[in-house]
Amino acid sequence: MVAMLLASQALDVSAQECDSLVQTAFGTTAREDLLGGVSSVNVSELLKKDYYVNSLDDLSSLVSGYSGNNIWGQSPLIIVDGSPRESAYVRASEIESITVLKAANAVALYGSKGAKGVILITTKHGKEADLSVDVRANTGVFVAKSFPEYLGAAEYMTLYNEAYRNDGHTEKDYYDAATIYNTATGTNPYRYPDMNFYSSDFLKKAYNQTDGTVEIHGGTDKARYYANFGVEYADNMVKYGDKDNDKDLNFHVRGNVDMSITKWLKATTNAAINIHNDYRGRGDYWNAAANMRPNWYTPLVPIDMLDEENKAMMDMINESNNIIDDKYILGGNNANQTTVYGDMLKAGYIKGRTRSFLFDELLTADLSGLAYGLSFSAGFSIDYWNDYNEAFKVDYATYEPKWSNMNGKDVIVGLQKYGEDKNSTNEYVGQSYDTQTIMARFQFDYKRSFADVNNLSATLLGWGYQQAASRDNGHNNSDSHKISNLNAGLQVNYNYDRKYYVELTSALVHSAKLAEGHRNALSPSVALGWRLSNEDFMSADFISNLKLNVAYSILNQDIDLNEWYMYQGSYNASGKWYQWQDATQGGWAAASQRGDNKDLDFIKRKEFRIGMEGGLFDNMFTFEVNYFNQLTDGLVTNGGSTIYPSYFNNIGSFLPYANFNQDLRKGVDFSVYFNKQFGEVKSSLGFVGMAQNTEAKKRDEYYADAYRNRQGKDLSTAWGYECEGFFQNQAEIDAHAKQTFGEVKPGDLKYKDQNGDDIIDGKDEVELGATSPKFFYGINLTLSWKNFTLFMLGTGQAGAVDFKNNGYYWINGNSKYSEVVRGRWTEETANSATYPRLTTGNNANNLRNSTFWKYSKNQFNLSTIQLTYDMPSEWFEGKVVKGLSVYFNGRNLLMFSKEREYMEMAIGAMPQCRFFNFGVKVNL
Repeated sequence: MVAMLLASQALDVSAQECDSLVQTAFGTTAREDLLGGVSSVNVSELLKKDYYVNSLDDLSSLVSGYSGNNIWGQSPLIIVDGSPRESAYVRASEIESITVLKAANAVALYGSKGAKGVILITTKHGKEADLSVDVRANTGVFVAKSFPEYLGAAEYMTLYNEAYRNDGHTEKDYYDAATIYNTATGTNPYRYPDMNFYSSDFLKKAYNQTDGTVEIHGGTDKARYYANFGVEYADNMVKYGDKDNDKDLNFHVRGNVDMSITKWLKATTNAAINIHNDYRGRGDYWNAAANMRPNWYTPLVPIDMLDEENKAMMDMINESNNIIDDKYILGGNNANQTTVYGDMLKAGYIKGRTRSFLFDELLTADLSGLAYGLSFSAGFSIDYWNDYNEAFKVDYATYEPKWSNMNGKDVIVGLQKYGEDKNSTNEYVGQSYDTQTIMARFQFDYKRSFADVNNLSATLLGWGYQQAASRDNGHNNSDSHKISNLNAGLQVNYNYDRKYYVELTSALVHSAKLAEGHRNALSPSVALGWRLSNEDFMSADFISNLKLNVAYSILNQDIDLNEWYMYQGSYNASGKWYQWQDATQGGWAAASQRGDNKDLDFIKRKEFRIGMEGGLFDNMFTFEVNYFNQLTDGLVTNGGSTIYPSYFNNIGSFLPYANFNQDLRKGVDFSVYFNKQFGEVKSSLGFVGMAQNTEAKKRDEYYADAYRNRQGKDLSTAWGYECEGFFQNQAEIDAHAKQTFGEVKPGDLKYKDQNGDDIIDGKDEVELGATSPKFFYGINLTLSWKNFTLFMLGTGQAGAVDFKNNGYYWINGNSKYSEVVRGRWTEETANSATYPRLTTGNNANNLRNSTFWKYSKNQFNLSTIQLTYDMPSEWFEGKVVKGLSVYFNGRNLLMFSKEREYMEMAIGAMPQCRFFNFGVKVNL
């Protein structure tokens, strides 16, 4: 029976689905024979009700234990058609299924690089059928959720004056009253600028994305084929200058062919080409929007306000190559001799070019003539990926105007020129990145049933790949590196009448990162299963399926060995200054940087897992749950705190890398589905998620104060200070422990002295919470009535904190002021203030992580809604068009959270957007 209902097939639970196969490590497994820690989504079916482009979108709402591209809290290996690849190499429309391998026993055959989880992406293939063509077109708009709110120039100058006075400058204000008044009234926006980067002068209300896909598939018993042709276009939100031309254009072509060469030999060939072109006008617009003070310079200097009698100025204008709209020259000042305005209008562009080519070849031989149930397969793949820029850049001059008032009229009486206008007609190639990946594997498979109840299968394989990457940093320098993985594997599966299961897996892994004699290791795994629902004593009619499984695994990995030759000591030729004995001079001499440790070993994932899956009331309810306890043992440290004596780090460092630290992850992942038909309405509701705790189980550390130990704390623990409010007066400051982070005045934050030493310093940092959620979940709902289908997805998380420590909140010196400073501390607002006093200094005392800036990341996101109408099939009988569907969908729609406004706000980047789309699919 079904162990876990596919989220994408939740409408119908049929016998055919029960017998369906799931892609697993180097093969397929009947769904009812899975032994836990594996989830699968039929993307081909999912796209009928949930259209999206990127391959891994929406998985968090459909797969338990998966969130934010992590599996059980760790970053997985992505496998596309058997080869390690980026998920961006393949679009959702090309994919047949995605399998998420979470448990250690499920990933053991992938060796070292798969030890943190694996995502298997399997592309579509043709079937024995007549030629069929599917055409899909979509167009939609992105609409910004919100924009940051920054102060206008007049309010900014007023509050900057306050900050200036707070710092002891009481003799006069930094900005005079007349300047503030004229700015506020908009008397002359060129003399008194007020830059607003979030106005309609610069930004569109919405921007477009359009894509189209053509799929061709069919075949005979001799050959089956599948082809996919796709194009995507998106423009940009900024409409000023050359940024108005910003766009992305992608082309994708895939062809998969399966051939039956003989009765015993089959071949599969896959090839794909991806072409990405983008255009970016120069200028870091969003960075300027977040940081450029509104009054800092005049962006455009009006020519008609120049003193025409000033020949030197007029000569400057006549010599300029960059007259904007026949009205302006580019403004600037000594601190901004190039500006975002000048960049966007005159500096040129960057064209991004990304190309990738993917090729797979797989041969499969049926060797039943030698031994019944025996087969052999060999595969090879090679990928090329290249990314480079074609750029055009022109230098330009900017001008700082000197203003005067003549006869009651503002006139520019002087110009300070910065830089020179230059000409260029040449594009050049900027940074270039290249990657080549080669994969090869072979495997023998044996599968046979004896007496219809003894089911045996076995796999013996060798698998390896190497990825070579190189980079040319704008012709100034270059670098290259390789990533390799090589392992052999053996897996034996036995089940008796699909009631009792045994799975034994072992992988022999190899790593060149370790010293000789330590480069090979064995990774064993054992899993057991018991289908209780097939036992005679389990006779309850409402139990459709109930199976227990348990597994223990030890996987060796070198993913967390971040460098090559970490086992080897090293010296620096001029690493230490030595004083001569007469104390008159000295000199640099060689010093040890690191000691030897030839016994440095693999890091181990030691995992115990127990799971249960089942179905109730004829699979009206289906569920799966897994408890895992995962210890990552032997993480590398230099042992300077607890392992080696202090003199190892006295003259130079003789501290070697050693396997010592441990991380513990334990939790429960679950999926629950409810499927029922109410009259003509078919419904499916799914709830997936994971509750997880992490712990720094063992650490090489020493702190005099036990509360500062990282050992025993969450792996994502944030450290900071416990804030006790604002200092209200100097007397409070004098009576409090001395804070050592800079100048402290009334209105600054007050921190708790944790160790009672009457000093506030790094020793007073405490645990403030975990930045990774303890609980995350996804919800999916399908409602079908006649030819209408409503589909909804949502995700949520709880138990994590973060800090409002970006430039919107952490304001110092010459920072741009956001609306939060309106709640600043003053003597008048001392009892109601929500923000520290303003200062023109570095604000070091206030701008550090503390409970004052902490917020909860608890949230629920309504991520997708789609309504689909499939036109009745009888409308198309005997016609060229065999089927037609239309749909409307929205993505990234709503967030429910106490901190929604902050979390939806993008600082220094393009705003978060909702996406509204209309699509049509035609079957020919």
